[in-house]
Amino acid sequence: MIGQLTGTLIDKNPPEVVVDCHGVGYEVSVPMSTFYNLPALGEKVKLLTHFVVREDAQLLYGFATHEERAAFRQLIKISGVGPRTALSVLSGMGVADLAQAITQQEAGRLVKVPGIGKKTAERLLLELKGKMGADLGLPAGTSHDHANDILQALVALGYSDKEAALALKSLPPDIGVSDGIKMALKALAK
Repeated sequence: MIGQLTGTLIDKNPPEVVVDCHGVGYEVSVPMSTFYNLPALGEKVKLLTHFVVREDAQLLYGFATHEERAAFRQLIKISGVGPRTALSVLSGMGVADLAQAITQQEAGRLVKVPGIGKKTAERLLLELKGKMGADLGLPAGTSHDHANDILQALVALGYSDKEAALALKSLPPDIGVSDGIKMALKALAK
């Protein structure tokens, strides 16, 4: 019903924001990835939204990108995963990280998200397999094993999943693990 809000940001209190649209203030819950990219108070903001109607409430969830909203909508289709859990997942890891975890069937990465236990993580991986995560943006020719090894090495060195995934995208195809780690570290050092 409400697909997008464009207005003035008048309040930020994680995970909720208030957007003034011509005199009407809409309370919108957003994932932290969207929250961190919001402009200052009093500035114009545009949020894609998902409207949820329940017996006891009408709730708006806002997203900075189409990918975040699409991931949110896929997550809430899963039995036992409500909007708050879906927001928690998207706050704990970016869409690219989620897609990669699903493609590589890594429940351990999902369990790190607050509120996601082992059973829920396994259910997410099972139900989202094939629906999300097909396109990781990995260089053509880079095997998933090498890419995964490089990613795990970068994470072990203290880089976030998001930083490591971005570094992977800059690697040439058919690169070995040790050379890939060296090149990724050089890219991250810039």
